[in-house]
Amino acid sequence: MSELHTGSLYWPSTLHNPPSYPPLTECETAQVVVIGGGMSGITCAWELVSSGIDVILAEREIVAGESTSANTGLLQYCNDVMLSDLITQIGREPAETFYAACSRAIDKLADIAASLPEDAGFRRRSSLYYASTEQDLPKLKQEYEALSSCGLHASYWTADDIAAHFPFRKPGAIVTGGDAEVNPLRFVTLLAAQAVDRGLRIREQTDIVRHDTLGDGRHRLHTGNGHYIDANHVIYAIGYEPEELRGQLIKPDIGRSFVIVTEPVPDLSQWHERYMIWETARPYLYMRTTGDNRLIIGGLDEEDRNPLQSVQRRKEHSEKLLEKAKALFPDLPLAIAYDWNATFGESEDNLPFVGEDPEWPGVYYTLGYGGNGTVYSLLGAKLIRELIQGEADSNPLKDIIGLSRATLREGTPR
Repeated sequence: MSELHTGSLYWPSTLHNPPSYPPLTECETAQVVVIGGGMSGITCAWELVSSGIDVILAEREIVAGESTSANTGLLQYCNDVMLSDLITQIGREPAETFYAACSRAIDKLADIAASLPEDAGFRRRSSLYYASTEQDLPKLKQEYEALSSCGLHASYWTADDIAAHFPFRKPGAIVTGGDAEVNPLRFVTLLAAQAVDRGLRIREQTDIVRHDTLGDGRHRLHTGNGHYIDANHVIYAIGYEPEELRGQLIKPDIGRSFVIVTEPVPDLSQWHERYMIWETARPYLYMRTTGDNRLIIGGLDEEDRNPLQSVQRRKEHSEKLLEKAKALFPDLPLAIAYDWNATFGESEDNLPFVGEDPEWPGVYYTLGYGGNGTVYSLLGAKLIRELIQGEADSNPLKDIIGLSRATLREGTPR
């Protein structure tokens, strides 16, 4: 098992006495087995049991214990790949369909959060996407036109507009509405409990070590303690651990990113409506606030797939992030309270991997690689439910983010 993060995480400090679930202690049977208890696995299992499907979720350690705990909780319909670039890559209609689906997924997340018995920190926010340099302005304006032309909530701000709302000045920006922020750890923990109330069987400390296909087409998943689960369908929602995926079907690019969370700030009135902030530079800086007036600041992505073990080097990256935040908000008294370094995954075509294995019937993947993983988890949950229930023919996403898509075939040899 790969280590997915190092450092001190913020979200666990906001969650006290989370529920625990028993391991698999005998052989069991279900319609569906979901492997992985993070954001993708829990949202998928929730979607399935909410439709009356019998599901077991197997998690090697504990629910929300890996990449979910390091998630920064920004929910945006815009993606790391600009809509204008995605149009060039896959065509206008599929690209606009994908972006619109991301926007609807945030609406669905809002509905789910409202149904939870406790506050998951879900708050609607707008996002400020600013041009890092003057040279980025033409591209930013092109992106604004692409977003506006397909009916997405976007407006263009000039340098004067930005300076009128924030204590910094940038060449220009797109402001997108309908985005949101969330406490990902609380959200997944509460959603898991709600799914259990609806019939989900969660088996923590249950390591799947072998996957066999039986003569009748069903699947048998063997665990490290000698038991097995039989199911008609198996869903792999295993986050950023590609070495566990079968063959070369999926080959993500794995890197690492850095995050700091500040001490609470007494006054954030100069931060206009607590917009989430990011930029056109790659790798990009991104920022948001929390309910207790902290700043979450991330960026400085690197291609190395292994989280930094050196405390000193991690602290150096953390100080760089702090300086970038101070450059934007020089009057805020900012001090680092938490900092971590975490693994993240991207695909070659900048789209998530969601769908049925084209060479292994009844086996599915929901892997939200990219900077919008939580939104992709919702897209994946709905699409996989439709695939299992035979209702996916009318969902265009099956061809856009599925495992038989042209861009994946071209970029990933089998």
